[in-house]
Amino acid sequence: MIEKDQQNQDFDLEDILREFGGQEAPPPEPEEPPVVEEPAVPEEEPSEESPSESYEQDAPESNEPAPDESAPQEEPEETTREDVPSPEMSQDTVRLDELSQVREAMPPVEDTYREMPPPPEPEVEPFSQNWEPEYEEPMGTYVPPQPITFRSKSRLGELKRKLIAGPEKRYYELTEMGLGRLQLVIFLSVVVLAVSIATTAMYAMDMIPENRMKLMVYGQFLALLLSALLGSFQMIDGVADLFRGKFTLNTMLACTFAACCVDAILGLQELRVPCCAAFGLQVTMSLWAEYHRKNTEMGQMDTMRKAIRLDSVVCQPDYYEGKTGLLRGEGQVEDFMDHYTAPSTPEKVMNWYALAALLAALAAAVTAGLLHGFSMGVQVLSVSLLAAVPASAFISLTRPMSILERRFHRLGTVLCGWEGVKALSSKAAFPLFYSDLFPGRATKMNGVKFYGSRDPDQVVAYAASVIEADGGGLAPLFNKLLDSRNGRHYDTLNLNTYEGGVGGEVNGEPVLVGTLPFMRDMGVEIPDGTRVSQAVYVAVDGELCGLFAISCDKVSDAAAGLTTLCAYRSLTPVLVTNDFLLSASFLRGRFSINPRRIAFPQREERTELANRRPDPDCVAAALTTQEGLAPAAFAVTGAKSLRTASIVGVVIHMLGGIVGLVMMAVLAVLGASQLLTPVNMLLYELVWMIPGFLVTEWTRAV
Repeated sequence: MIEKDQQNQDFDLEDILREFGGQEAPPPEPEEPPVVEEPAVPEEEPSEESPSESYEQDAPESNEPAPDESAPQEEPEETTREDVPSPEMSQDTVRLDELSQVREAMPPVEDTYREMPPPPEPEVEPFSQNWEPEYEEPMGTYVPPQPITFRSKSRLGELKRKLIAGPEKRYYELTEMGLGRLQLVIFLSVVVLAVSIATTAMYAMDMIPENRMKLMVYGQFLALLLSALLGSFQMIDGVADLFRGKFTLNTMLACTFAACCVDAILGLQELRVPCCAAFGLQVTMSLWAEYHRKNTEMGQMDTMRKAIRLDSVVCQPDYYEGKTGLLRGEGQVEDFMDHYTAPSTPEKVMNWYALAALLAALAAAVTAGLLHGFSMGVQVLSVSLLAAVPASAFISLTRPMSILERRFHRLGTVLCGWEGVKALSSKAAFPLFYSDLFPGRATKMNGVKFYGSRDPDQVVAYAASVIEADGGGLAPLFNKLLDSRNGRHYDTLNLNTYEGGVGGEVNGEPVLVGTLPFMRDMGVEIPDGTRVSQAVYVAVDGELCGLFAISCDKVSDAAAGLTTLCAYRSLTPVLVTNDFLLSASFLRGRFSINPRRIAFPQREERTELANRRPDPDCVAAALTTQEGLAPAAFAVTGAKSLRTASIVGVVIHMLGGIVGLVMMAVLAVLGASQLLTPVNMLLYELVWMIPGFLVTEWTRAV
């Protein structure tokens, strides 16, 4: 009975495995589907995983007694929940043999993929012996990065590095040397000069007794030596210029000192007063000129080192009506540092004249020595050298630049040497933009008034569209007003410009925008009492719809720049902005200028001129470190005044020197030694200082 139950148990396990897809069960035949039979579960002891109640329902009936629980029994193999299904899962289980039939009925997966066309294979070029890689640099080689274009921050950093290495370094070098010592030397020289002039005046008025003449001569000779000591650096520099291949006014001063020393020694023997006062005056003027040079250079370096922006004024040939255009662009530090120390043309002319005057004085002295003796020749030489170079000749070039630099320092402007002065002094055209005349928030809207039955937002939109299409300086103001009202932006068609206004077609309707005289000329009816001069009128379909009161504040910077531009005949301001509001009458009333010299080109020409940019090859003539019209305008007019003052000053002093040489030559031939007195020589120097000093004031009127 036990063996029979064991066989039934084995048979039932195989059926269970076959039913749940076990590996030991034979595969079912497709022709005859198997019959589902209830599996016979063998009688086992109840466990925690399988309750005794479920086994009692499935176990077959038997009359045998239950085995003794106390007898030792073999432990059954451990079963898991996966191996022993619960009764609840038996009814919901899917037969795996049915799934296999469905899988066999489906087409093979490989056949499905075979029906798809294979992807095309990439074409491979045949290998060639001359084959080269596509990259230019060999692999592994470092390729340097491309240069970065200047942006605002990067340009400011690069600008500061150049300013520190150039202007700021030079500024601190000049500061360490200082001007206090030079000012003290000038003061002492003036004291010595005053004593010399006083004693010379006493000698001229016969206030010196005969027994004091020798003391008088010794005093004058001592004053001569003191003046030479105070101006020793100037004379040493003049001697050094000879080794540099130049002959300057300081070289002429050293030659004059040598001649006056010899003449003073002879004067001690003859009890004759030398011309020490005139020589002291020249030394004082030479020291003052040196002070001007250092003060000017220090001011220029101070202007450059404080710059946070650097713009240039460039001369563009053939800009307007054949004239050179003074365009503004981006400046470089090298434009100033490489040219500001170059000698000017008037300075070169004066140096050549000094050499020629030395030769002429030597010729007159030789003539006098041959005709009237050695002492007469030395006296003629010393007096001729003093007369050949009036004292104010030393400051004829330095003082105008020093006066101009004070104005430039406040405006943040520097000139790029004498070449820049010459470039800015020619006949030129200066373009004027709307931002030059009314920078920043100078233009404001004071009020708005609407007429008729049209929607105010539509009137604002029409006006903003026409003004924006015109491209004037009022466009940002009207666009801001339109955005504040959440208005709509329209396109303007058939734009036409007139004197004092502009017209176009917006949204299929004709729109006119302009000044009050323009609206009257166009036949638009203006209500009584509407007399606003600085206003923008808007008419749609011939009917007045809006009035926008505009306030253009007068900026002192723009007013000063425009005034100085209109003061020079060789300079033509050209209005290149398309603004109907900027008429000749408006500029006359707003800036109190004469607009005759301002050019008002046609609209097409204005647009072309406004878009012109300076060529990279053009050299900058001036640099500005501040925004606005005044820095660039005063750079141009200041350069013109400086060139005029320098040329006129050189001409006047050369004329005075030539007249003095001619007079000395005549006196040398005649032997009129009684006229070669220190008083006459001092008066001659003072007379020619008057026009020379006045010419140096020329640049003050810029």
